[in-house]
Amino acid sequence: MQQITAQHFAERIRRGAARAREAGFDGLLVAPGPDLAYFADYLPIATTERITLLVVPADGDPSMVVPVLEHDSAAATRAADAIRLVDWADGEDEYVPTAALLRPGGRYAVSDAFWAMHLLGLQARLPEARFESFSRALPMLRAVKDADEIDRLAAAGAAADATFEDILSVRFAGRTEREVAADLDRLLREHGHEQVDFTVVGSGPNGANPHHEAGDRTIGEGDMVVLDFGGLMDGYGSDTTRTVHVGEPTDEEHEVFEVVKRAQQAAFEAVAVGIPCQEIDRVARAVIRDAGYGEYFIHRVGHGIGTTTHEPPYLVEGEEQPIEAGMCFSLEPGIYLPGRFGVRIEDIVVAGEDGAHRLNNTSRELHLVR
Repeated sequence: MQQITAQHFAERIRRGAARAREAGFDGLLVAPGPDLAYFADYLPIATTERITLLVVPADGDPSMVVPVLEHDSAAATRAADAIRLVDWADGEDEYVPTAALLRPGGRYAVSDAFWAMHLLGLQARLPEARFESFSRALPMLRAVKDADEIDRLAAAGAAADATFEDILSVRFAGRTEREVAADLDRLLREHGHEQVDFTVVGSGPNGANPHHEAGDRTIGEGDMVVLDFGGLMDGYGSDTTRTVHVGEPTDEEHEVFEVVKRAQQAAFEAVAVGIPCQEIDRVARAVIRDAGYGEYFIHRVGHGIGTTTHEPPYLVEGEEQPIEAGMCFSLEPGIYLPGRFGVRIEDIVVAGEDGAHRLNNTSRELHLVR
């Protein structure tokens, strides 16, 4: 796997400027958060009330406004050579140097993480300027991954797969969901994750809540257990779900599992460059609906993943954005029977010119655990 270099960040900035220009914006305003890490290799140790803002003009060179006390940290990033740093000190009006980098009547796309107080401060000094959020104006700004990013997502996915293989040997019956979740957290870190974002362990009726927080319920014989876990490794996300069963499943449990499995496979086979994102949701939903469980599939079929575990594109009804080669996203249909049990199967896939490729490769069969 290649190291991400200064050239990578310079190219990302160049592409971002081009996307802004094509969409009729005068530039991008990138605040601390995933977008700043992506474009500038910079994430302040603590997000504070002091403004830090990367300004990427549609035409021209990028600059980043930083508090003077954080200058050295910003200057030490791999992207520093591509970005001019503009310092401001406590006691000064930080919006003066920031506004000086913008066109007074310009139109700018602003990262969603930008604090309202800072946006309002800029608006007060540039009342003729217009600002629109990335999620509305340029939702696909980070959606298409390059080869290096796909390699990092694949490595994170492989680490999540190794975690699942290891958790199969852990005892479930007689232990709490919280204890199994702690095992998942430990295993993800042992396999290279520097950050664990979630460890959903939904046993029995708790599995019917897609985002159940692992609790003190004791897992018992006969429970279906939904395991959804992931985080960040080398700056890129993992997110996978497998459903296991303690002991032998009933015929109904086996049937529901097989419906979800067929829906996930149908969604995988439907991925193709150029088709709308919503079509993948429709394909999976049709399988579940035709099997008589349509009302129990209660969420979208997928979401993008990259430097965050949830980001565009979203595979949901109403999203007409065509799939592009290099987009990475989850495929995670589920059926949730209230008060009884739930089933979900989730893989991260990357769209290619020849269809989808899975970044999670553990078995999608119903595993029996003890």
